[in-house]
Amino acid sequence: MAQHDVELILLRQLASCLSVPIVLFGPKGDVLFYNEPAEAMLGLRFQETGPLTPDETERRVHLTDEGGREIPRADRPSVIALGQQRPVHAQMWFTTADGVRRQMEVTAFPLLAQTGGLLGAAVMFWERAAR
Repeated sequence: MAQHDVELILLRQLASCLSVPIVLFGPKGDVLFYNEPAEAMLGLRFQETGPLTPDETERRVHLTDEGGREIPRADRPSVIALGQQRPVHAQMWFTTADGVRRQMEVTAFPLLAQTGGLLGAAVMFWERAAR
């Protein structure tokens, strides 16, 4: 993560130690990092993909509602956390690189610098237990 704010570097280090899947986004919506638990859920290895643009992310992970309708970019938790600079929680379905469709709980929150600028967003997610 060369040339990134120290807060993002520290959060990446923390994310590497967490058991919950987490994806770190830059302020323009690019994926800067995702941890091993996220790799398992997404069917992608960060060492193989590296950072991803928003378009690359959409090609690899499809977000849909219960009926299978694509969630518009503006309604995605990462986009809300970045654009509105507020936390958001949602339920959605991921169809990932491995072709598996999973019902997910997603929590996204903005990352703000001490000076008030937007550094990016963190998105944590986990598979929703079947009832």
